[in-house]
Amino acid sequence: MGTVMEEIKLGKKGGGFLLEQIQPEETFAPEDFSEEQQMIAQTVEDFMEQEVLPLVPRIEEKELQCTVDLLRKAGELGLCGVEVPEKYGGLGLDKTSAMLVVEKMTKYASFAVSFGGHTGIGTLPIVYFGNEEQKKKYLPKFVTGEWISSYALTEPGSGSDALAAKTTAVLSPDGKEYILNGTKMWITNAGFADVFITFAKVDGDKFSGFIIEKGFPGVSTGAEERKMGIRGSSTRVLILEDARVPVENLLGEIGKGHQIAFNILNIGRFKLGAACVGGSKNCIHHSVKYANERHQFGRPIGSFGAIKHKLAQMAVVTFVGESMVYRTAGLLDAALSRVDLENPKEALKAMEEYAIECATIKVLTSEYLDYVVDESVQIYGGYGYSQEYPAEMAYRDSRINRIFEGTNEINRLLIPGMLLKRAMKGQLPLLTAAQKLQDELLGFPSTEEGEATLFSREQKIVESIKKIALLTAGLAVQKYMMQLEEHQEILCHISDIVMIAWAAESALLRTQKLLSTQGEEKARDTIMLIQIYCNDAVSNVENHAKEILAAVSDGDMLRTNLAALKRFLKFQPLNTIALRQEIADVMLNAGKYPF
Repeated sequence: MGTVMEEIKLGKKGGGFLLEQIQPEETFAPEDFSEEQQMIAQTVEDFMEQEVLPLVPRIEEKELQCTVDLLRKAGELGLCGVEVPEKYGGLGLDKTSAMLVVEKMTKYASFAVSFGGHTGIGTLPIVYFGNEEQKKKYLPKFVTGEWISSYALTEPGSGSDALAAKTTAVLSPDGKEYILNGTKMWITNAGFADVFITFAKVDGDKFSGFIIEKGFPGVSTGAEERKMGIRGSSTRVLILEDARVPVENLLGEIGKGHQIAFNILNIGRFKLGAACVGGSKNCIHHSVKYANERHQFGRPIGSFGAIKHKLAQMAVVTFVGESMVYRTAGLLDAALSRVDLENPKEALKAMEEYAIECATIKVLTSEYLDYVVDESVQIYGGYGYSQEYPAEMAYRDSRINRIFEGTNEINRLLIPGMLLKRAMKGQLPLLTAAQKLQDELLGFPSTEEGEATLFSREQKIVESIKKIALLTAGLAVQKYMMQLEEHQEILCHISDIVMIAWAAESALLRTQKLLSTQGEEKARDTIMLIQIYCNDAVSNVENHAKEILAAVSDGDMLRTNLAALKRFLKFQPLNTIALRQEIADVMLNAGKYPF
């Protein structure tokens, strides 16, 4: 992967894709996986097939010891220490490798959630915020699976508003312990966790992190939650009643717990994207197999156009999601390669740079997965509603992803919020670009046409979507100024346009790269995928933009803005029916997701 990393520009800004012209060779894609990364992926696949899947019925029935034993077996393979530095017993691998592990774990969602709760949000707070003594004590045991970790942030009265937590921490009279009181809910792994990464307000107002062991006095858990999906994972309430936590178990600095919570959530969003991509691929595999085997009216149901449309669209969004995930992984690995990884603050700053991209991945891939599992149930028909077939479990397990790691609504608000914050700080010249764009619209439209190439149409669509994102954001800021944050509907529409721009560009750059390395014949299938996505993006973006323009302008100004929008989106539609039929035939012939 080093060669690709060298191509990624130094100093590339998160969110800067709206202003930059990116070249395919600067982008990391799944086709760039190293031999070592492919071996890691195969190791996880083998582990899931041989060790985990045979135990699914028992895990679904809440035989928690099965999950504990499997986590320890994963530890023996080194999988629990992928992101833990070698000095603490881990592998210390790159983010791309970590994403591959997450993606391949999704052959069974409940175990994937348990694994992620331990190795991700349960371990990384100590990796990045723990002191040396804490790292030496906990990380080696986490790596082997001897101890299982968890993450306890949410409370009954504070979900999205995490800083409104009511759990308190008071220093004991002898100064040796903090006494914690409060309740945390929706705690993954709580039924068997040895450690809880927890948050409480010291003296009632200083939001801080703590490492709590299950054996500490005053620590207990409630009964297992009865959940819609991911039923095989343990989810309980954590109860702290005068819980006594040694002062050396304070995680990070007093009053800086928000830095831990928000940074870990950012990483979690990115990882969730890889999980959703893996879930989509698994679901497509089962759907294609069923579409080939199931006959109605004397022929396989996969031969019917309505089913082909579903299969093809499932492939389109999965390809786009995968392109976003690994493009971002490449950016993160490139950024981390330029900092001192022994300094966690530098590593976190490097990763925080791409918080906008991570939020985008979380929202879109979780919604793409929901589309995929819903259509899978439809392809199975009545059998899709039966627990005897895989579509039913996939449908239930998928739904939590739009709530995990910050709801999609919160993330939609974060994206334009972070963009505008960076613009105000002078980190991204977004408002200047938006004003320049408005000035250009007052002039005569350009009649220059560039040389037509294979992707010239798709490139123009991506460029136009970026311009519309800048235009609508600029107009919204002019209209509402500092009160814009109160207009959530407008922010969500802006966010959707920004996300579509990132998604379309990521898939386009990947396809262009494939074309240059493999030739048009081998890249033909992926060319069709990006053509379909960009074609559909035109009408999607138009709908979002019209909502924004009608809210921020009226009369002559609205007519002017709508004319500009029409100019940006003046594209003749493609025959996507034919393209989808061809994509579906490729899938049905391969018997799986082949892209």
